[in-house]
Amino acid sequence: MPTRLALPLVLALLAGLSPSCASGRTTLEAAPGTTPMESPMPQDVALDVLMAELYGVISGPAGTPRDWDRFLGLFHPEQGRLAAVMHPAEGPPKVFAMTPEKYRQNAEALFAKQGFYEQEIARRVERFGAIAHVFSTYESRHEPEAEPFARGINSLQLVWDGDRWLIMAILWDQEIPESPIPDRYLP
Repeated sequence: MPTRLALPLVLALLAGLSPSCASGRTTLEAAPGTTPMESPMPQDVALDVLMAELYGVISGPAGTPRDWDRFLGLFHPEQGRLAAVMHPAEGPPKVFAMTPEKYRQNAEALFAKQGFYEQEIARRVERFGAIAHVFSTYESRHEPEAEPFARGINSLQLVWDGDRWLIMAILWDQEIPESPIPDRYLP
């Protein structure tokens, strides 16, 4: 089991297709651990692209620069936020909040020294109008084929601007022995 504070700045998300839409349409093949999606509506395709971009841009070998302009462009330009729930050895959980730029600064130093690969293994999406909530279960690794050193859930709040989804907030919590990921959030 990973340490309680293993990579507190680990964020995550996807590879696959999201659940949604009306019945009676062609079902698309889903990535492992995700639910098949009906009807490739622009919002659904855009959500999958956003999730793939998010996980893709933070993953890579040690010392390989990430495309931080691409990362920052995924967030609402004025309101985007990230927050990690930390579990100290004693006491209640603590929240470490930051802007996307602060995340970049913190992660950049870490990624310079250590490989980091995050992959979505399951996703649940709730959507109404121009807003969406995504629960994305992730695994984190130091090498692509290594055993995960951490698992958790990224909770994303998104807004549809008419052309694409923008991230308003990402809040994540890492699995610990006292709080395993429930089966309903696993593949």
